[in-house]
Amino acid sequence: MSDRAQRFEELIAWQKARVLTHEIYNIARTTPIAKDFALRDQITRAARSITANIAEGFERSGPREFHKGLSIAKGSCAEVRSDLYVALDAGYLAEIEFDRLSRLAEEVTRIIAGLRKAVESNLNSNESPRS
Repeated sequence: MSDRAQRFEELIAWQKARVLTHEIYNIARTTPIAKDFALRDQITRAARSITANIAEGFERSGPREFHKGLSIAKGSCAEVRSDLYVALDAGYLAEIEFDRLSRLAEEVTRIIAGLRKAVESNLNSNESPRS
């Protein structure tokens, strides 16, 4: 049996990103972020982009596309973290909630970065040297 995931749902990066997305949607509904339509829409789109790009990259035709999807997902995770600062500074989030969500977003970033590095390493080892 292969250690390689057969479905994007098996990827820890996607699973953790799904948890983060759920948490972001929750605060977008239950905190004052709900009334700041621009921030609410931006932070939920960015969170959704993380899982979507991991899944899309995984399902595309090869490791280069997966690597690109992971890069985009990592950038979207940074966008979520930045938007969390906006929410904190606007008084929409308590410090404790900001810290919890920031730690979760940082964990997702680290996991994506590790997976991206593994995919990149695999890409580099499968390329033949140029003559």
